[in-house]
Amino acid sequence: MSLLKDIYSPNFYESLTDSMHQLDASFNKNQFISQIYVEEFQQMELKQRMHHTTLVLHEFLPSDYPEAVRYLFLLIDQLRKNDAGDDKLAYIFFPDYIETFGLEDYETSVKAIEYITQFITCEFAVRPFLAKYHNQMMMQMGKWSTHESYQVRRLASEGSRPRLPWAMAVPTLKKVPGTTLAILENLKNDPSEWVRKSVANHLNDISKDYPEIVITIATSWKGLSKETDAIIKHGCRSLLKQGHPEILAYYGLESTQIELNNFEILTPTVTIGNSIEFTLTVKNTSPSIQKIRMEYAIYYKRLNGQSSKKVFKISERDYQANESVVIHRKQSFKIITTRKFYPGQHQISVILNGLEKKITSFELAI
Repeated sequence: MSLLKDIYSPNFYESLTDSMHQLDASFNKNQFISQIYVEEFQQMELKQRMHHTTLVLHEFLPSDYPEAVRYLFLLIDQLRKNDAGDDKLAYIFFPDYIETFGLEDYETSVKAIEYITQFITCEFAVRPFLAKYHNQMMMQMGKWSTHESYQVRRLASEGSRPRLPWAMAVPTLKKVPGTTLAILENLKNDPSEWVRKSVANHLNDISKDYPEIVITIATSWKGLSKETDAIIKHGCRSLLKQGHPEILAYYGLESTQIELNNFEILTPTVTIGNSIEFTLTVKNTSPSIQKIRMEYAIYYKRLNGQSSKKVFKISERDYQANESVVIHRKQSFKIITTRKFYPGQHQISVILNGLEKKITSFELAI
C-alpha cells in the first residue's frame, strides 16, 4: 500500500523538473534531483519531504525574493500548460516557500499567496502572516472574501479559522470573537460548495469557544436559502453532539416523548480489530409527527484510565405518531492512525434528540 508521503515520487520530480527546464534551458535537472534524493529522504515523512523540496528549490531560484516569486508564478503557469492540474497536494511546497522565505516581505508575499492559492491552497502558509501582521491581514482577508476566484474566497474563510486542523495556531483568532464574522457574512451565499463548506467548518470552530455567537448567526441566517440552512446545520454539528439546549430548541428536537427500548450489546466482549454490535428500538410516543435525531456515544478508555467520549450520528428524520423502529449498528475497533485503543472496560450510550438515554458497559480485549 502506498503512503501519502509517496506523492513525492520520481515521476513527480520528473514532471516538476521538466517544467523548470522548459522555463530555463540552463536548468540542471540531474543536479536538482540528486539534491532531492539525499540519504535520509526515504525516512522523511510527508511534511519533511515537502519542506526538503522547498529548500532544494530555493537553491535554484534567484536570491532576490521578489524575483524568486516571479519565477514561481511562471513555473505555475508552465505546470498548468503541462496539465499538472490544480490543487494537487504535492505542490504544497509552493505555499511553504512563501511561508519560509517571505515573512519579512509583506507586500510581495500577499500577492504571492493570492496567486498561488489558485493553484494549491495557501491556508497553512497564511497563518504566520496572520500572526505577524494581524490587522493588515484581516483587512486583506476581507478583500479576498469578495474575490472573483473561489479558491481565494475560500482562503479568506479557511485560512482565518480559529481552530484550523494541522495549522499554526493564531491565538488572536480565538481570543477576539467576531473578527472573522464579516468574512463569513460575505461568503454565506457563495456559489461554490467548497467555500460554503469552509464557512460551516469556520462556524463550528467558533462554536467550541463562543456557542452564543454561532446560535445568534444561526437565528439570523435561518431560512435565507437551503444553502445557508445547510451551512448552519454543518456549522452547529458540535453543539448538536453536545446536546446544547438552545441549538436543540432551534431544530425542534424535543426529547420527552421518545421511548428507548431493548438496547442490547450483542458483543459484550470485543477484540481489537473487530466491531461492537448493538441493537435498540426507538418509538415516537407523541400523537403527532416528531423529528428524532439518533446518535450513540463511545466512551473510549484512555491510557490514564479516564474516558474520552466520541459521538456518532445514526440518523435524523421525522417519525410518524407512535412509529417504532429497530436499529442495528456496528462500531469498528480496527486499528487506525488517529486513535489508539486500550483494553479494558468501555461504555456505549444512546442519545435521542440530544438527551443521553442509557449507558452500558462492554469489554475491549486484545
